[in-house]
Amino acid sequence: MSSGAPGPKPKSILTDTTVAISKQPQKKLEIQLNCTLGNLTKTCPASYYPSKFTHQNRSSLSTLPPTCPDYFRWIYNDLRPWGETGITEEMLIRATSNAEFRLVIVNGRAYVETYRKSFQSRDTFTLWGILQMLRRYPGKVPDLDIIFNCGDPTVVQTEFYQRPKAPAPPPVFHYCSSDSSLDIAFPDWSFWGWTETNIRPWETMSKELKKANQKKKWTDRERYAYWKGNLYVALSRKDLRKCNASEKQDTGARIYGQDWSQELKHGFKHSDLASQCIHRYKIYVEGQTWSVSEKYILACDSVTLLIKPQYYDFYSRGLMPMKHYWPIKDNDKCRSIKHAVDWGNTHEQEAQAIGKTANDFIQEQLKMDYVYDYMFHLLNEYSKLLKYKPTIPENAIELCSEAMACPAEGITKKFMLESMVEGPSDAIPCSMPPPFSPADVHSILDTKENSIKQVDSWEQKYWKNKNEL
Repeated sequence: MSSGAPGPKPKSILTDTTVAISKQPQKKLEIQLNCTLGNLTKTCPASYYPSKFTHQNRSSLSTLPPTCPDYFRWIYNDLRPWGETGITEEMLIRATSNAEFRLVIVNGRAYVETYRKSFQSRDTFTLWGILQMLRRYPGKVPDLDIIFNCGDPTVVQTEFYQRPKAPAPPPVFHYCSSDSSLDIAFPDWSFWGWTETNIRPWETMSKELKKANQKKKWTDRERYAYWKGNLYVALSRKDLRKCNASEKQDTGARIYGQDWSQELKHGFKHSDLASQCIHRYKIYVEGQTWSVSEKYILACDSVTLLIKPQYYDFYSRGLMPMKHYWPIKDNDKCRSIKHAVDWGNTHEQEAQAIGKTANDFIQEQLKMDYVYDYMFHLLNEYSKLLKYKPTIPENAIELCSEAMACPAEGITKKFMLESMVEGPSDAIPCSMPPPFSPADVHSILDTKENSIKQVDSWEQKYWKNKNEL
């Protein structure tokens, strides 16, 4: 994954003030760290960012904000289970056994109650990301109270809450969800860095991937489908091993196992994501649930061969088969991959268009501006459902950028400084599009299903012709 190339120069740490305001009206307000306040694990600075921010750059308010990408409309659907009942504190308390932490925001300040440590640094960088959103939009985030699960499996199963006399479901924020669960999809930790795999924050990584795409034209790339990762976290990945090219078969796939412990020992020299953008096709396959690798694969300008997923994250419902990716059967992966590669190699123009459209989606609609706006709108809509006034839990501690970044060390500190929001945004959040109507959702699902059926029809014809030779 990332080679560990030097990142941007770390932001300076002020010793005498927390907020630096430019005299130039067009220059952005910057909020820099103050690491001179002693024990910041218990006390955050009194005014580490303004409680209310007035735009200095008035010209930014003279035009209407852009409309948010269409996938933002799923926010309304994700929160619909609580549309009639609202959300009570009792609902949240019932969910704590399935959560790593509870986050409360009161008057723009964040407080966290930790229930258990997450796997790796997921909880750390999820909380860091939320703090950066508060720095970006000070005074705009309403009081709220959320429960967050940082694991892989979804935890709120729809079926249970459809039973007679079942209680209202607990609202649990999570990195993914599915058609059979009610987990609320939220941007994953890796947008701010994944230290254990040396993957840098998304703002940096997306630029590296964009630059890598320009090094080799699609037509000059390796003419097969590439995948590299942990083969042992799920049955679907173990099956993928069978698709590897061998003396007996050539499925058009090249599958490589990834031993992260060995990568760590060798400084991640063989896992640089940008260096993998040399293949015409890249495979996406889920792990235990959704995989964080999806955005890196889609950003490679290759044709993403997406093995039928069971889960989705916050943006992936905006992807359409044959527009952003080529659908692959989950129960016949090898033959499906072989057909996709042969089709692409004989329909180069159409294949390139799929890869380019996916890359454009990732670079334009998944830039950090929109990641923060999605967080803002999701939390804002969620707060409207609360039936009580959030209060600071007795066992919660206050969190701020100082409390997290100042005592941090090594790559954790590096990624925090690299992904830190410098100050309030000059622009207001993008404008939310209207909710999907039932007809809209039906149309989207129909379009997806019809595209997949079309590919299935091509594939059947392809293998019939092969068998007749």
